[in-house]
Amino acid sequence: MEHVNAAAAWAFVTTQGVDFGLKVLGAIAAWIIGRWLIRIALRMAAAALQRGRSLDPTLTNYLMSILSVALNVALILAILEMFGVRTTSFAALLAGAGLAIGTAWGGLLTHFAAGVFLQVLRPYQVGDFVTVAGVSGTVKELGLFGTTLILPDNVIATVGNNSVLSGTIQNFSTLAYRRVDTTAKVANGVDVKDAIARLKTAVAAIPNVATAPPPDIEILQFTPEGPLLAVRPYTHTDHYWQVYFDTHKAIVDTFGAAGYPVPETPTVQRQLA
Repeated sequence: MEHVNAAAAWAFVTTQGVDFGLKVLGAIAAWIIGRWLIRIALRMAAAALQRGRSLDPTLTNYLMSILSVALNVALILAILEMFGVRTTSFAALLAGAGLAIGTAWGGLLTHFAAGVFLQVLRPYQVGDFVTVAGVSGTVKELGLFGTTLILPDNVIATVGNNSVLSGTIQNFSTLAYRRVDTTAKVANGVDVKDAIARLKTAVAAIPNVATAPPPDIEILQFTPEGPLLAVRPYTHTDHYWQVYFDTHKAIVDTFGAAGYPVPETPTVQRQLA
């Protein structure tokens, strides 16, 4: 009986096994060649789209994502055909895979539809600094299902397009300038008008600070230690953090050069007295 089973197994290996092995090798070769051809096709398509000056990088990347997905799906279906899995059978298999897969695909389709609306509405483009779904960064790509951002600490984050579209979108690159918000406190007894005049001169001299509108420096509120000044220069988004940090340095240097005392709480002042 064992001899018969071994003979049957050997007969299967020498007939069906060889055929299956050849199919596997053919599938591997088809995958390698297909991926190579897809890369060539994508490079040619990207070059053609870049020659179209009316297309901006946001739409170009989106179209390239669609083309890449379509070509890869076509390659996978072609490889399945080599194993005798017909496209109609594959579709029927997916249809009967259950509610979980359907729900997952439903979520992906929601993000895909949101991506289409984002392409139409154009609330941001590649290179814009935005805050979407509570995440702030520079737009790297508006993809099929998500928006890729480069965060200020050089970390990549991808936010689902539906989350982007259903929330608040803040675009800091649309307008010509952006306000930098910071404060400076002067001690009681200091001439506030003199402090404001000195700060206006110092902040206006900071590189990349906009001249129109000029920096806003006014009394924000009064505290027990002394008046709190609002120091608000304007600059382009690209120079925001440079102006932000340079403004703090200008406050320290200006008040130090003027000989202003350090603001102290009334409790500290009584203890020193």
